[in-house]
Amino acid sequence: MNHWTIAKAAALLCVLAPAVSAEDYTLHTFKKLRLNDQFWSEGANVGDFNRDGKMDVVCGPYWYAGPDFKERAEVYPAKATFKLKKEDGTEVVIPGFEGGLGVNNAYSDNFLTFTHDLNGDGWTDVLVYGFPGAAANWYENPKNEKKPWAAHVVFDTVDNESPTWLDITGDGKPEMVSGATRSVNGENKGFLGYATVDWSAADKAWTFHKVTPPGSWQRFTHGLGAGDVNGDGRIDLLALEGWWEQPASIATDSEWKFHPTSFGGGGAQMYVYDVNGDGLNDVITSLKAHEYGLAWFEQHREDGAIKFRQHLIMGSEPKENRYGLKFSQLHALDLVDMDGDGLKDIVTGKRFWAHGPKGDAEPEAPAVVYWFKLVRQTDKSIDWVPQFVDDDSGVGTQVLATDVNGDGRPDIVVGNKKGAFVHIHETRTVSKAEWEKSQPRPFAAAAGVSQK
Repeated sequence: MNHWTIAKAAALLCVLAPAVSAEDYTLHTFKKLRLNDQFWSEGANVGDFNRDGKMDVVCGPYWYAGPDFKERAEVYPAKATFKLKKEDGTEVVIPGFEGGLGVNNAYSDNFLTFTHDLNGDGWTDVLVYGFPGAAANWYENPKNEKKPWAAHVVFDTVDNESPTWLDITGDGKPEMVSGATRSVNGENKGFLGYATVDWSAADKAWTFHKVTPPGSWQRFTHGLGAGDVNGDGRIDLLALEGWWEQPASIATDSEWKFHPTSFGGGGAQMYVYDVNGDGLNDVITSLKAHEYGLAWFEQHREDGAIKFRQHLIMGSEPKENRYGLKFSQLHALDLVDMDGDGLKDIVTGKRFWAHGPKGDAEPEAPAVVYWFKLVRQTDKSIDWVPQFVDDDSGVGTQVLATDVNGDGRPDIVVGNKKGAFVHIHETRTVSKAEWEKSQPRPFAAAAGVSQK
């Protein structure tokens, strides 16, 4: 069934929800480039690896040279293969891990990929978080020399399925934000925290700083993020159980103050952003990575204390979304201003075959990608207008919205069990009638859904 079938059935009873100025009727569409149909990674990223002024894409062991991404080269050896039995009983060997080209469930050794000039030589390197609980490695750019990228193992155990790479300390340089298993009195315990880099020797082991006491977190824990929750200018740590407030000084390691709050049942990346423009930072995340749910949590104050109330954007039934939309397994999110209106929008989709063709909710449903446009209404309510991108790619455990081709518009980069993709963002100005025809319409059964 088409994703808008239900919503269109109610269209004659409804009016258009999203509003634009009379002069601005811009259509946002996406041209899909499939770089590879093999499964090498659940994430992908970008960087100008050959320093030709064009952005390149890295997914798994390969980087693809922009702007057409037709030429590729290895970052690390592409050794994985699997056997597929054909209908006549013969077997063929297929490169990569078993994903969309196969019939069984398998996992890659690359769950998230980031890029950074780690050794300060002016060339962009590649940082890989492997299978949950495995090591973090970074690969040193060989500066256009035809030789292998030197591998540096810098952290032994990266836990959580949404670890990230951002500046949590405020020193202007990124750190690895993750969970980690550490030994305490001979027992392995889970912690949340961050690992810092010695920037004079980034190839040496990175140092983990525990933010929490030992807990039940383990390598497959879902949901993690960072942002300034209380507006004090310092970056706090978030997980599904609540948030940890960064103290005024982190010169000596100590546990951060914990503020218990329920942010769902374990989703994906968690973002801190003032959704409604009231000056208080809210939280955006998916609710269950392998089931359903997308929500924003509005911050409010009760007797000076920070509290949150949940606003469901999309649930397990069409009636839970204003536009009758639903899809499952939102295992990756990004938060980016997609249309240049000054407000950040949600980019997400369905993770394809997270646990194979028979696992989780609706594993064989279309592997969609959407962005949800943030609209602040005049009555101070909030709307998230879904904008369709694609229905045959989906997301992995990572999705990246960034300008790949240099035209100033965020494109969308995906790596997963269907391959590697770049969705090139295109726009064109149209008439009011054409613009209105293209927009999703409110779903009658969800007419009472409010985001105030």
